[in-house]
Amino acid sequence: MSKSSLFYLTLILLYLLPTLTISTPHRRHHHHDGPKSMHLTLYQHDTINKTDFIIVPGVIGASLTNLTAPFGTIVVVKDNLTTTPNPSSKVVGNIEGLGITSSFDGLDELSVGRITLELENGLKGSVSVVGVINALEPSDYPVVGGTKDFLFVQGYVSLSPVSFKAEGASAVYRHDYHLFWPSYATKALSMLATNGSSKHE
Repeated sequence: MSKSSLFYLTLILLYLLPTLTISTPHRRHHHHDGPKSMHLTLYQHDTINKTDFIIVPGVIGASLTNLTAPFGTIVVVKDNLTTTPNPSSKVVGNIEGLGITSSFDGLDELSVGRITLELENGLKGSVSVVGVINALEPSDYPVVGGTKDFLFVQGYVSLSPVSFKAEGASAVYRHDYHLFWPSYATKALSMLATNGSSKHE
């Protein structure tokens, strides 16, 4: 390589170096934009005729128990969510929704729900879910939306039975939350937080 070529190459590198140095930090500055994912376990406490009411009786199939209902039964629920299976443990939210018995054995239910949360880490808002759950087996609720801190959230909630009591017709279900925020969601939440704080100044 001639001295003139080396000179021009050096000039080009000196010209590009500031650009390369400045652009690098922008690829990793999103750590303050909020959570990228969250895994959480809560417990739902359901009691027939207390937090779980039949509004339309079913027409055929299984008999009504704390596990099964006739095909076509429509129920509405508003159950507390706690941090442990003990109903006396801390309440951090609730689930309210509508369920329709969708199998003739009475175990499957097509459900739509809104899960409202106020967590110890400061996150508040709701998560909307829809799916078919089984009274005896683990089931996954796809997440279809959210509000406040859960705006644009994606993922699913795994629902599994923990215990049933024939006396009092009550049941406890475990919720395992597998949530994540895509990059555009964390940016949007950061902008909303900035705009909200500026309004209060």
